[in-house]
Amino acid sequence: MKNAMGIYVLWVTVTVVITGCSGSKPNGSALGTGRLGGCPDRPNCVSSEAREDRHLIAPLRLKGDPVMGWDAIRRVIGSLPRTTIIQSTDRYLHAESKSRLFGFIDDLELQLDSETGVIAIRSASRVGYSDLGVNRRRVEALRRILNEDGIVQ
Repeated sequence: MKNAMGIYVLWVTVTVVITGCSGSKPNGSALGTGRLGGCPDRPNCVSSEAREDRHLIAPLRLKGDPVMGWDAIRRVIGSLPRTTIIQSTDRYLHAESKSRLFGFIDDLELQLDSETGVIAIRSASRVGYSDLGVNRRRVEALRRILNEDGIVQ
């Protein structure tokens, strides 16, 4: 019985690790629409465009020239640990952030409105139910770095 339980636990662990890096990434939803994708009905996503309070987070507001600010934001995101920029245009950015322990992938998306200098932002886990607040902390840490660098208000 003990051996069967050990095999079951091993199987569950391997399954979680293997599927932890899977899940669907955003489809570039901001491209052409000017809006980011929504949050699923799980507490593992934050978005400045969310309609539910539990997902809502404030957008980023650039100081100064939007083009220079956007370029600075791309550089900062590109330098974040375990974060890779997947797609970047003059007004949309998609990056993947991997968790330290299991390599789970979270998607970070930003959409610039160059007329207002406001950047819509979304950070979401691809798999699982709860992220224990990781995505909200990621966005707030990014906001803090950008604020300290004088890029956002």
